[in-house]
Amino acid sequence: MSKNITLEAKQGEQHDHKAMQFLMQYVVTLGICIGGLVILVVLSKLVLSTRIWYQTDPYWPMLHWLNLHVISVCVAASGAICLIVTIYYLFRAFRQMDEVVEAAGKLVHQPEHPLRLSRSLQGVQNELNLVREQALRNEMAVKEAEQKKNDLIVYLAHDLKTPLTSVIGYLSLLRDEPQISEQLRQRYTGIALNKAERLEELINEFFDITRFNLSVMTLEKETIHLSRMLEQIASEFAPILQEKGLTLELAIEKEVDLSGDPDKLERVFDNLLRNAVNYSYPNTVIQLSMEQRKEEHKVLLRVQNHGRTIAKEKLEHIFEQFFRVDASRSSATGGSGLGLAIARQIVEMHHGQIRAESVDEMIVFEVELPI
Repeated sequence: MSKNITLEAKQGEQHDHKAMQFLMQYVVTLGICIGGLVILVVLSKLVLSTRIWYQTDPYWPMLHWLNLHVISVCVAASGAICLIVTIYYLFRAFRQMDEVVEAAGKLVHQPEHPLRLSRSLQGVQNELNLVREQALRNEMAVKEAEQKKNDLIVYLAHDLKTPLTSVIGYLSLLRDEPQISEQLRQRYTGIALNKAERLEELINEFFDITRFNLSVMTLEKETIHLSRMLEQIASEFAPILQEKGLTLELAIEKEVDLSGDPDKLERVFDNLLRNAVNYSYPNTVIQLSMEQRKEEHKVLLRVQNHGRTIAKEKLEHIFEQFFRVDASRSSATGGSGLGLAIARQIVEMHHGQIRAESVDEMIVFEVELPI
């Protein structure tokens, strides 16, 4: 928002400058014309004074009258000059206004074509073309985001069918076969429960999409014991890590506190660890480190895992909403493509930075937060 306010302020200053420039041109033109009139009168008197004029001269009556009424003539001539110059500049202003209005119409109805204005409006032409290019970029970004969202909804809707079908199927077996063994009953119940939990995750992703697009995120700050928070989040991942054969190594500096929204920062760290789990090779190590940089008044959190190298062109978009590194992955493994976008939004709201890099089958996410 602050960037938009700054941009609007700069545009306002430019418009004020153009208005002042136009006014200065008008005043200078008036000054030149009236100054020329004064010089003409002075030179005329000097030239006429070089000889003696008699009443018998044919020009005597006119020259005598002008000499008697020189001030009135000068005032009248000045008024005429002011009128002519004012009409000229008003006509010029209206002509330029018509040209700008016509260009604005083209900007709305034909944004794909660059605008061409007269030479006196080159500055306005450049500004309007910048607005046109920005509008085209915004429109393209909106279309891409909408397409990604639509694709994601299709993926999620498709994936909803699989766990739902499994839940219905196993519950139907339990209903239709009352004599089933206790061991098989527990197995079917466990599978139905797992599928139901997966179904809940997918529904929550739908809610994430809605909240991200329709709500304004606000912070409720308090003092957070960051070291303890990270240790607690890491311990909650133990079952998932064991299931996938992964190991989590911690290097967390003790007794580090900062001010922030605990729920939202917890979501950031949870998203980063979950992302590392989903994109790690089996039987590898995930490293979670956090250190305090007192001289910079910051903390640096780092999550590193072994996985397929992410291409540079994909890293540039990895924090965009609905972006998925591997579009071919199902939402069961790839997520909604909102986790990292939401994480960036939360980190930036805390006046921090988040970045990613990937080389030699290593994926690293770093979060900097002010203390």
